[in-house]
Amino acid sequence: MKTKGEVAVVGFGYIGSVIGSVLAEKGYRVRGVEPSARIVDAVSAGKSPFNEPGLEELVARNVASGRLTVGSDPSVVASCDTIVITVGTPLSGDKDPDLSQIRGAAQMIAPYVKEGSLVMLKSTVPPGTTEETVAPVLKEKKVSLAFCPERLAEGKAIGEFTAIPVVVGGVDEKSTARAAAFWRGALGVEVIEVHGAKSAEMVKLADNLWIDLNIALAGELAKVSDRLGVDVLDVIRAANSLPKGSSNVNILIPSVGVGGYCLTKDPWFVQRLGAKLGLELLIPKTSRNVNDSMPAYSVALIEDFLAARGKKPRDSKIAVMGVAFKNNTGDCRFTPTKPVIEALAAKGYCLAICDPWVEDHDRAMVTELPVSKDLEAAIRGADCVAFLAGHKEFHDLPIERIAELASPGAMVFDGRMFFAKEKIATMRSKGLIYKGVGR
Repeated sequence: MKTKGEVAVVGFGYIGSVIGSVLAEKGYRVRGVEPSARIVDAVSAGKSPFNEPGLEELVARNVASGRLTVGSDPSVVASCDTIVITVGTPLSGDKDPDLSQIRGAAQMIAPYVKEGSLVMLKSTVPPGTTEETVAPVLKEKKVSLAFCPERLAEGKAIGEFTAIPVVVGGVDEKSTARAAAFWRGALGVEVIEVHGAKSAEMVKLADNLWIDLNIALAGELAKVSDRLGVDVLDVIRAANSLPKGSSNVNILIPSVGVGGYCLTKDPWFVQRLGAKLGLELLIPKTSRNVNDSMPAYSVALIEDFLAARGKKPRDSKIAVMGVAFKNNTGDCRFTPTKPVIEALAAKGYCLAICDPWVEDHDRAMVTELPVSKDLEAAIRGADCVAFLAGHKEFHDLPIERIAELASPGAMVFDGRMFFAKEKIATMRSKGLIYKGVGR
């Protein structure tokens, strides 16, 4: 395959790995810049450092072909006409955006960037970052500079990256046009050009605030449904049949809580932005508070069941099924299962934790307790089987087998599985007690 050109991807974490591997597959010579020795070693060996469907095959194929290389040396950007920056933007202790990695990445590559190259920032940032933080560092190189929000979801990132419209906004019209042309040529997807980098930066925050608020609405509906004794999924399914605007009402689904790197911080970006602009915004803080309350709410549901059976914490075994925040991934970043595990452990419950997708380096983000991949060992003798992730391995386990392994009359707590009514009926016929969030 003829090489289409050289692209540097600065920051080869989860998003950078997907972007770099897909661009290499599309025929670009991709040079990754990454400080983590674990990630560099894995990719150099042709292995994916992240458990994302299809990613390992892309990495292996493109490393073998020579189109994909990753290292810690930033000087490789000197041969690249296009540079994509995708590094972390965490929250500081007081929930302010921490832009140190963005600033550091720009400063790191500045001595090597070719004059006139195209630099695109994909990290989620507060509006103004591209122009106020990155542009001053690279101004001597007269680069074209644009922001293109990252819009990928774990578990289906490769498919989404090659299908979802790309949004671009540059610091000037030339930068916008160059960024749009690159993505159209690279991916063949629809490209939406917005007026300026600030608009593009705001798009990602608007998307994630909508998602976080929508899930918070579902969580509040679940709490009300629990008190009423109705099934919140019935309510949501019926409510979503109402035409509104160009589509239908689209309420999402409640669960044990919201996790991940984006939804847990991006609403705070909006909250701080409002304060900076002299606005007292109510929605971002509210959505975060509601979603942050769901792990404790879930723990209370489990505790109430065991207490009603006269079970003391020290005499109760709880099988915690799932640690990752997203189904069918090993991603544990800001997972809502962490506060659940911490609360149950602090109260003295005996925990058997299982997640077939999570490796040790991810597990360490959540708990010091062991995490097994043995589903049956975790469930055996459990007084409560708490499904906190909806991994396919859990769905494949027959209800009859859960009933055989768990203690008689055990509770099946549904935090993410969203069991169909037929399976719930089977549980009850086998002597299990079902309880979901809002169900």
